[in-house]
Amino acid sequence: MSIMLKFISVAITQANELCSIFHQRYRTMATTLKIAKIITVQPIKKHSATLILFHGSGDSASGIKEWIDIMNREELKFPHIKIIYPTAPSQPYTPLQGMMSNVWFDRNAIKKDVPENAESINNICKVVSDLIDNEMKNGISINRVAVGGFSMGGTLAMHIAYRYRTNIAGCAVMSSFLNDNSLVYEALNANVEDKLPPLLQFHGLKDTLVPFSWGETTHNSLKKFDIKTEFVPIEGIEHELERSEIKKLKQWILQILPEQQ
Repeated sequence: MSIMLKFISVAITQANELCSIFHQRYRTMATTLKIAKIITVQPIKKHSATLILFHGSGDSASGIKEWIDIMNREELKFPHIKIIYPTAPSQPYTPLQGMMSNVWFDRNAIKKDVPENAESINNICKVVSDLIDNEMKNGISINRVAVGGFSMGGTLAMHIAYRYRTNIAGCAVMSSFLNDNSLVYEALNANVEDKLPPLLQFHGLKDTLVPFSWGETTHNSLKKFDIKTEFVPIEGIEHELERSEIKKLKQWILQILPEQQ
């Protein structure tokens, strides 16, 4: 065997070993996936409802909370609603060449026309379902829980609301989208009985990371399943939050989770 062929053979062997290690590491992480950190904002009065808000890829609970509070000009807080901000697990993220990042799930690319990573999405949905179960154990009815999120966090929220927990109070997403062949659509096609939670969806008209058309297509697709949807285009913003979004979000949350007398 020539030196060059031997070099190629060794390189291929090493590459295969690295792939094997990566896949083993990924599967091990999948079985031990857990929320990295949780920030909780307690209600001013008696706790009778819960809102869970998920950050975007690479962010954290403290990051999204600070951003929302800045847009709100004070800490976002409700009289009766507890807010939970979880931090995503640190795991390999393919769009970053497999580097570790705080992401809810892995995906092949930030594109609408690629298949979803079903295993990765399902793993985190089970973890979030446990979070909801914990609220129920503490006396909060499932129809008094709402979910929402920014970007990837909004995508996760839609998977929870329309696949895993279709009896929650509602779902609010900002700058988010579903892939063309999303598992959400598959689940909705099979669901002919459940009344589905309402959806509030915001999207910046100048968004270049998640184009406005992706959000609009997601909205139009979900409308076909008799989901009560509201799509709010936001003028002049890119992939970001804006004050009018948070103001509208607060009003909507109080409508779907009113204070109990």
